[in-house]
Formats: sequence, structure tokens, C-alpha cells
Amino acid sequence: MKQLEDVLDIHSLKRQGLSQRRIAIKLGIHRQTVKKYLDHPELVQQVNQRRPRASKLDPYLDQIRTWIEDDPDYSAVWIYDHLVPLGFTGSYEIVKRKVHTIKEQKQQIAYIRFETEPGYQAQVDFGEFQVDRPDGSVAKYYAFAMILGYSRKPYGELIEHCDLPTFLDCHIRAFKYFGGVPREILYDRMRSVFIGKIAGKIKFNATLTGFALHYGFTPVVAPAYAAWVKGKVERPYHFIREGFWRGYSFTSLVRANHDLLAWLKMKDERVHGTTHEKINTRFERERSFLQTLPRQTFDTSYRVYRKVQKDCTVRFEGNWYVVDHTLIGKTLLLRVKDTQMRIFHDDHLLVTYIIPVGKGQLIQDPRFYAALRQDQAMNRRKYQGGKNHKGRAKLTISPLKPRYALDVAVRPVYVYDQVVARGNR
Repeated sequence: MKQLEDVLDIHSLKRQGLSQRRIAIKLGIHRQTVKKYLDHPELVQQVNQRRPRASKLDPYLDQIRTWIEDDPDYSAVWIYDHLVPLGFTGSYEIVKRKVHTIKEQKQQIAYIRFETEPGYQAQVDFGEFQVDRPDGSVAKYYAFAMILGYSRKPYGELIEHCDLPTFLDCHIRAFKYFGGVPREILYDRMRSVFIGKIAGKIKFNATLTGFALHYGFTPVVAPAYAAWVKGKVERPYHFIREGFWRGYSFTSLVRANHDLLAWLKMKDERVHGTTHEKINTRFERERSFLQTLPRQTFDTSYRVYRKVQKDCTVRFEGNWYVVDHTLIGKTLLLRVKDTQMRIFHDDHLLVTYIIPVGKGQLIQDPRFYAALRQDQAMNRRKYQGGKNHKGRAKLTISPLKPRYALDVAVRPVYVYDQVVARGNR
């Protein structure tokens, strides 16, 4: 089959009155080719499809698609490195182009808009915001946002750090703001939450898993290259950035969060563009479907384990913290958050310390060393040798006195000369 332009030229020249022979000569093609396209005008709509050339990558395409289907985060470099041991002899560039094409096709898959049931799902994400300081420097803040899937009611706040304890604290405040907990929360593939796939199963951060069990929701990670899945929470980021943040006069983080929450409450009275209903109206229907908050708040502090040394201390970030002397050799749990440290043994709170600024400091509660001094059994073991010495202190040898008492006779020198002379005979 000729190219589309050639077929169109055949019909154009025929309309000008040229014979099939003249058309064939003019276009440099066979007369039967001209006759075929004139007798079958429908072929004008077809485009010449060249037969694809065989590629060295063809035998491995199914394997590549399997890897990408299993984890879309696999890079072309990773795939190439794993194809070579399988016998692939082509170049990395071929693999890179094919991987890009496959991932691009996955992104272009059409989807159907879905609506979640009341109380079923919320979506969570982070966004970055910047503040220009008077000295010309730039301060960076992060916006946490959680939005209920059914009513589209959002909660948002600005934070200074996007570490895991702060991230979970934002959840707790969002649950309190909504008055309940959704059954499922959808996350992006952020490292603080999503670890990866292990044996084909999604693996979440252990602390987040415990947090989810405590509040009774199921964490779900959004598929890679599927931005439409998290559209409910990603669109409000643009909404907050353009509607609230742009042109906002920032004075303090506390004030900004107060103003942001007031602005969101005001916007809850608007008619949502997708649901065509007021957000607060739909939220009132969704509220009763949310799960009840637990009686006890989850402890979001970091967990650190340390062994008690012989000097009755545990070490953390260059400082020493004194604990009970009876725990020497045992491993204690340190719960650290902000500037506070709580030390536990078997779920029993031993002491709470304030973490000092700097390193090389000994932080102590006086009662621990006081208890050590009053422990008579410990003092006997330490200073009196214990049961093996029957409670008696061990005598030491004075360097000023001989270990054994000897009587030494004093003799004249000639006596030693006589002894030497007898020995030489």
C-alpha cells in the first residue's frame, strides 16, 4: 500500500482528467497500482503501516511488563541490569525507550470517576509553602491536608517539619476536627509512610501500622502513575495555595493556622463544583458514618531502645540519663518527642527528662543515686567482696613494708673473702 499522500495524488490527478497511464508515469508507480486505488476509493482512508522491525528486546517484553506491573517505580536502569543476566545483548537506550513507552501507556489509561460512600475514605497528602523573610531569606513550611471523600470537607494546617510524629499528630487533630475516623485513608507513595512491596504485599511503616490499628482505619497507598486516584486531595492544594496563601501576610505559624482553618470553614458553605451541593450539607450526612474516636490518644513519639550501663545511665544523642541502679544490663524504652524524653521499663514510666541543648551532659534525677547509696546489699557486693570473702575486706600489701619478715645477720667482710677462697680450691 502506498503512503496516504500518494493515494490522494492519484485521485487528484484523475479529477484533472489524466489517464491511468499518465498518472502512473507522473507518480512513478505501476499502472495496476493506480487502477487499484481508483477502483477502491475507501483505501484513501488507510495509512501505510510498515511492518515493525524485530528488536532484541522483543523476547523480554513480557518480563518487562511484569516487573512494571508489580512495581511501577522500577527504573529503566534497574530493568536493564536485570535483563543482562537473562541474555539480553542490546543497549540500555533501547530499554529506556521501551520502559518510558510502557509507563506512558499506563498513564494514558482512561478511567471512570468514582464516588466514595459516606465515612468510607479520606485522602492525605503534603504540600510545600514558602515565606519570604524580611532579611531576604526563605522559610519553608509544609501543609498537611486531609479531605473526606464523600463530603469533600477538608482539614488543613501548616507545620515546620514533615517527620512521622508530626505527621501522625496532624491526623489526630484532623480526626478531632471531623469528630470521627474514616474506614480507609489513601496516601501517596511517600517514604515516611510507604516502604514498598514485600512478597507482593504493600508494606507500611510499623508506627503508621500501629497508629492505624489504634484508630481503626485501613491505610491504602495510591498506585504509581495514577494521579487521578488522589484527585480529591490534590485539587484542594491548588485551591488553598491560590485562594488562601497567595498574597497572605504571614506573621507566625500559630496565626497562619488559625486563619487557614477559619478560611476553610467559610469555604465549607460553598457549593462544590463536582457534587453540586454545599460541603457542610453533605458532611452532616457523612458525620454519623465516621467511626468513633478511641478513648486514649495514640502516643506518636519516637521509640528508641537503650541498654542501662554500669554507671546507671542510658545514652541518647551524646548525653547520659540516670535511671534506677537495679536495671543495670536491662534494655529500656525511650519515648522521645520534641524536647521531652520518657523512659519506660515493662510499660512502667520510670522518669521524664527534658532533653538539654548540647552534648556531653549528665542528666539525673537525685532519687536514683540516693537509692543506690541506701542499697546496703549493693554496697556490700561492691566494697566488701561479697559472699566469697565472708564479708571481710581484703588486706593489701604495703609498698613500704616487706611481704615476709626476715632476720639478716651482719658479718665482717673478711668472712666473705674466706668463703670465696675455699670455693676456688
